[in-house]
Amino acid sequence: MSLPVPALTEQQMREVDRIMVEDIGIELVQMMENAGRNLAQLALRRFNPASVIVLAGPGGNGGGGLVAARHLANRGIAVHVALSRPAEEFAGVSAHQLAILQRMRIPLMEGATTDADLILDALIGYSLQGNPRGDTRDLIDWAKGSGSPVLSLDTPSGLDVTTGKAADPCVAATVTMTLALPKVGLLGAPQVGELWLADISVPPAVYRAFGMEVGNLFSEDTLVRV
Repeated sequence: MSLPVPALTEQQMREVDRIMVEDIGIELVQMMENAGRNLAQLALRRFNPASVIVLAGPGGNGGGGLVAARHLANRGIAVHVALSRPAEEFAGVSAHQLAILQRMRIPLMEGATTDADLILDALIGYSLQGNPRGDTRDLIDWAKGSGSPVLSLDTPSGLDVTTGKAADPCVAATVTMTLALPKVGLLGAPQVGELWLADISVPPAVYRAFGMEVGNLFSEDTLVRV
């Protein structure tokens, strides 16, 4: 059953993240863990794959994908990770998540070179600027031509979350799992596919800064269909 919920712009979502870290004290690594664990759970629930390839960028979106890779590997799924940048260019919390996978000996690649039952798209989050370039562009093109279903984290890579305008190229997701609240550009965009919402532990009081009263969306599950 679909669930009607309010939606945020990119700017509002940036403010939600700021309030979470600076005012509430819920750190990025905690939100990233919640996002990645939910992504892995939705992958298993919706697709039940035996093999997964995670496309990961160096930012926070990629970090969530790396968390999902860990959780899927721990559940016995054959996981490969394709990085859009060399590992040494990852920094901060995303570098921390990548180092965990390296210690777990999860296969890491620069570029996608293997087929899988499911592709997890964690290349670009809500901070898209211009058309994807370089290895990011190549990975999006590969995903579009792979024939495998795609589960995107937060937004299909290449889609503007405020306007709904698709860059060139843009992932065409089978399912998109967005975080906290939907972004306005996701609603009705054909690249989104099925839209799911995941709990990253944002207190409802945070949304009052935008004049929004958001009830307990996750009273029954940390994943809900929008």
